[in-house]
Amino acid sequence: MELKLKSISLDAIPAAVAKAEHYRNLNEPSEAESICRDIVATDKTNQAAKRLLGLSLTDQFTGRDTDPYGEAERIFAGLEDPYERLYHIGILRERRAKAELRIGRPGYMVTELLQDALKCFEEAEKIRPAGNDEAILRWNHCVRLVQSRPDLEWMARGPES
Repeated sequence: MELKLKSISLDAIPAAVAKAEHYRNLNEPSEAESICRDIVATDKTNQAAKRLLGLSLTDQFTGRDTDPYGEAERIFAGLEDPYERLYHIGILRERRAKAELRIGRPGYMVTELLQDALKCFEEAEKIRPAGNDEAILRWNHCVRLVQSRPDLEWMARGPES
């Protein structure tokens, strides 16, 4: 038997997107990633699958150099909607920073990532759809993270503080 990936049909894409969301909710990001790769192989323009693929990759961040930061960034940078693009690049930066903190990287090494995340969330807030405060929620989470870590808070205020 030849081991070769099989293609899914266009008709199966909506159910496959729902299945990928389900696996992310079950904290099974590699399964969600695989499904999203199948969707994107069939429909390269599917924004929901691209967004879920990028999020599934960030769900798997460990803080190591082998994490797929570049791939996740390319995926999010390719999102068509400017708000979605900014918001998800902010999530990428935030999750990378948190992963690096989990493995013990000093605060000064991740402060720039958190500052970049905050800038993305701030810009996304300016163009957010009506009734969508996700960027504000992410901003507040980053601020609380910085406030909980004195090594991050000092760097976030800047050296003149």
